[in-house]
Amino acid sequence: MSIYDFTLKAIDGREVSLAEFRGKVLLIVNTASKCGFTPQYEDLQKLYTVYADRGLEILGVPSNQFAEQEPGSNSEIQSFCRLNYGVSFPMFEKTDVRGEQAHPLFRYLTEKAPFQGFDLQHPIGGKLQQVLEERFPGYLQGNSIKWNFTKFLINRQGEVVQRYEPTTAPLDMKEAIEKLL
Repeated sequence: MSIYDFTLKAIDGREVSLAEFRGKVLLIVNTASKCGFTPQYEDLQKLYTVYADRGLEILGVPSNQFAEQEPGSNSEIQSFCRLNYGVSFPMFEKTDVRGEQAHPLFRYLTEKAPFQGFDLQHPIGGKLQQVLEERFPGYLQGNSIKWNFTKFLINRQGEVVQRYEPTTAPLDMKEAIEKLL
């Protein structure tokens, strides 16, 4: 099994095979419009603007599983992303990314890139850990996605190279992306 065996529904409802991205470097991100990490859309778009012509594709996959921070419809999500952050990278339909109903792609990603913990030295990392311990303790178990804006970097061969937790700013991934381009 490889990343290219999966399909996602684009935000406009069309079925998209990830095989369409064969030979590209991918950054797959679960997103939300009403999250403290939502401003990461801006830096994700900056990465896309700088590196798309060199083979980077960013795939945004909204999810409403984390404190219901993505309540809108797919068209509302698309409008929000375009109007507020100028998002031009591919966005997909709102999808479950953890739990029994998790999309198979996200089960695959979390199997290939297990959770390594949050950077507790990061000011938000400690707060996120505390919120999860107090309000969503089950989220901390296993390798599943813990919160919005978890990012997976995929090389041109379709192999999962790295998992980045929400506290990793997109621009902090530039060096790793450049190595793969």
